[in-house]
Amino acid sequence: MTRAGLPQGTRDFGAETVHKRQFIFHTIRTVFELYGYEPLETPALENLETLLGKYGEEGDKLLFKILNNGLDHPSKKDSALAGFEKILAGENNNQITERALRYDLTIPFARYVAMHHKEISFPFKRYQVQPVWRADRPQKGRYREFYQCDADVVGSQSLLNEVELIQIYLEVFHRLGMDVELRINHRKILGALAAVCGGTAQLNSITTAIDKLDKAGPDKVKQELTEKNLTPAQVKIVGQYLEIRGSGEEKLEQLKTLLHEKSAEKTNNELSGINDIRYLLGFFPDSKDLVLDLSLARGLNYYTGIIFEVRARNMEIGSIGGGGRYDDLTGLFGVPNIPGVGISFGVDRIFDVMEELKLFPENLGHSAEFLFFNLGPEALAKCTELIQALHKAGVRCELFPDQAKFDKQFKYAERKKIPYVVIIGTEELKTGAAKIKNLSTGVQEECRFGEIVGYAEGLSR
Repeated sequence: MTRAGLPQGTRDFGAETVHKRQFIFHTIRTVFELYGYEPLETPALENLETLLGKYGEEGDKLLFKILNNGLDHPSKKDSALAGFEKILAGENNNQITERALRYDLTIPFARYVAMHHKEISFPFKRYQVQPVWRADRPQKGRYREFYQCDADVVGSQSLLNEVELIQIYLEVFHRLGMDVELRINHRKILGALAAVCGGTAQLNSITTAIDKLDKAGPDKVKQELTEKNLTPAQVKIVGQYLEIRGSGEEKLEQLKTLLHEKSAEKTNNELSGINDIRYLLGFFPDSKDLVLDLSLARGLNYYTGIIFEVRARNMEIGSIGGGGRYDDLTGLFGVPNIPGVGISFGVDRIFDVMEELKLFPENLGHSAEFLFFNLGPEALAKCTELIQALHKAGVRCELFPDQAKFDKQFKYAERKKIPYVVIIGTEELKTGAAKIKNLSTGVQEECRFGEIVGYAEGLSR
C-alpha cells in the first residue's frame, strides 16, 4: 500500500483556498489588462541551457533538473553512471539532463521574445500567470512550487514604463486591501558602489552580500564581503553606503557625496541611476508606499537599471513582489538591443499575508448559491426544471443527489457554505411555491415557482 503524502514545499488546495487564490489572480489580471497588457503562457519545461547562468551562481543551484528519458536502458548504463558522477562533482552533463523546470517567468519570456521578435509589435506588453519551481529549502512563505504573476514591457527604454509598473503595484495592493512598502533602487548605483570598491568585477560579490542584509544583518554582510576578498577600506565604504538615512532626496544627496568623494572619475557614468530614481520619486511625491532602499540589490545578473521589491508592512514574510529593468536580456539568446522592464507578484506569499490578516471578502468560500433539497422522486422533475432555469440565468445552484434526512442535507449546505436552501416537497408541489431558507439569518420565505429566477437574481444584485 502506498503512503499518501506530498513532496516537501508543495501543497494541495481545497475549494475554499482555490476561491481565495482565484480572487487574487482575478484582481491582478484585471489591473494588468486595465493597463493594456496581454496574456502569454510558456511551457513548464525549458532547455537547461536556456536557464543556466541567468540567475547567478546561487540561482543555478536551485534549478529542478529533469533526467533524460531512457537512462535505465542497459546500453546507457556506463555513460549514465559517468554522467551522474560528473553531476555529483558539480558539473553539468547533457547526457543525463538537458531540461529543467522553469525557475521564473522572465527568462522564458525573454526566450519567447527572441524567438518571435520579427512578428511582435513593439513595445510589447505581456502578462503571465503560471507556476514556477525552485529546489529551495521549504520554510514559512517559501515553497518549491509556487505561482508568479508577471507583467513586462519590452522594446522601450522610457522610464514611463517604470512609472506605470509602480502604478500597477500600488493599484493591485490597494484593491487587495494590503498595506505594503514598494522599495526601489538602481543597479547603476550598485555598479557605482562596486566601482569605488575595486571595480565592476566586485559587483556580484557586493550585490549578493547586500541582498542578505535583512536576514543576516550588517555584520554578516561585512563578514561575507571580507571572505570575498574585499579590503577593510572597501568593506568600510559598503558599510557607509548601508548607513545612509533620510528622505528619498536626502539619501540621493548623501549617496552622491559618498561616491564622488571616493572616486568621482569612476562613477560619473554610473550616477545616471540617481537621476532615474529622482525622476520616479517625482511622480509620487506624496506616496508613503514608495521608498528608496539602497540596501535593495535583487541578486539576479540580468538587471541593469531600476529594481523593485514589495514587502507587507504588517507581517514578516519576505518579498511579495519584485522586478526591474533588463536592457539586453534577449541578447542572451542572440537577439540584442531589445530593452525591457518587468514586475512579479508572489501570489503564495500574498495569500499567506491576506489569510493571516483576514483580508479576504467574506463571500468567497462557496461554489453554489442555492442547494435544492432532494425530497423524493415526485419533486425531482420540478427541482430539475427550476435548476435549469437558474443555470440559464447564470445563478449557481445544485441538487443534493440522494434522498436523505433534512439534517444531512442542511449539514452539506453549511459545510459548503451555500447560503440558501430550496425546499420543494409534496406540500410545495400542491401550493406551487418553494420554501427558501437563508442559512445565515434563519429567515425562511415562500416563493412561487415562476418567480424563483427573479428572486435569485435580486439577491445577487
